[in-house]
Amino acid sequence: MSKRILLTTTSYQDTPGRHHELLESSGYEVVRDRGPLGEGRMLELIRQQGPFDGLLNGDDAITTAVIDAALPQLRCICKYGIGLDSIDVEHATRRGLAVLFTPGVNHTTVAEHAIGLMIALVKHFWPHVRAVKQGQWKRITGRELSGKTLGVLGMGRIGKEVIIRGRAFGMEPIAFDVYWDDAFAAAHGVRRAESAQQVLAESDVVSLHMNLTDDNAGFINAKSIATMKDGAVVINTARGGLVVEADVAEACRGGKLGGYGSDVLAKEPIEPPHPFQDVDNILITPHVGSRTFESVERQAMRATLNLINFLEGRDDYIQANKTAGATP
Repeated sequence: MSKRILLTTTSYQDTPGRHHELLESSGYEVVRDRGPLGEGRMLELIRQQGPFDGLLNGDDAITTAVIDAALPQLRCICKYGIGLDSIDVEHATRRGLAVLFTPGVNHTTVAEHAIGLMIALVKHFWPHVRAVKQGQWKRITGRELSGKTLGVLGMGRIGKEVIIRGRAFGMEPIAFDVYWDDAFAAAHGVRRAESAQQVLAESDVVSLHMNLTDDNAGFINAKSIATMKDGAVVINTARGGLVVEADVAEACRGGKLGGYGSDVLAKEPIEPPHPFQDVDNILITPHVGSRTFESVERQAMRATLNLINFLEGRDDYIQANKTAGATP
């Protein structure tokens, strides 16, 4: 039986780089599809083109049913990225499957994207660009980032990079994270909030950098927005499920929020009609925050090394879970 890998992440496939040569030289047959794929399509691929030794996936639905269908051949789930909310990690762990991921490879470009969304919102890029391209000369007065309070929820690698860049713009950072880095906070003048709610209440711009969990799903909602400053801006380069999209749309339309800039949606790709589509102070990019030539190659190389090294019994891979053997 041939050794086979299912590759579904599109930025990996669409961006040239050394990762293609590495994967092709691995000796594994590569089956390709273009994600993010739902559970139905994943099951179809496993039935029709499997079995697979490994999955090299993006934000595809790796559910209990998908995992069980892929066993006993499947040995690892290799996430191209760091967010694991689309993978049933608990079930994979129970079944003895390694879940691999790629921390530390895309924090620079995602932070740049977050700052770009901030600038675009406070300077009204979207209505200005649209008007000029339509032959109009409509001008809206914007705001500066300098002197504003930058609230960061989740001071991990990406959150820290956003703080560094925000400081360069003259912003004053406040942050909340359960795992607090005292040395970084002291070096960059970050004020430690006692809670995430304090960050919301005191910030002019809030940037979300948390993992999506059952506890924080829908964290930005009508109730939490009501505690924020009038005209505050929310940036989301983490996960779409962190916000209640209808509530955000209403707050932006009514002026309570000055704007919402996001690289993610609760369900991707977008399915029209969507509450964000007709709101000028909502900017949505199609999950491209980490999609630069530099970042894709770093991330793809790490993901490919994770996959091949694990399957070949070598030590150089990064595992997100611990396994103790598959259950029947």
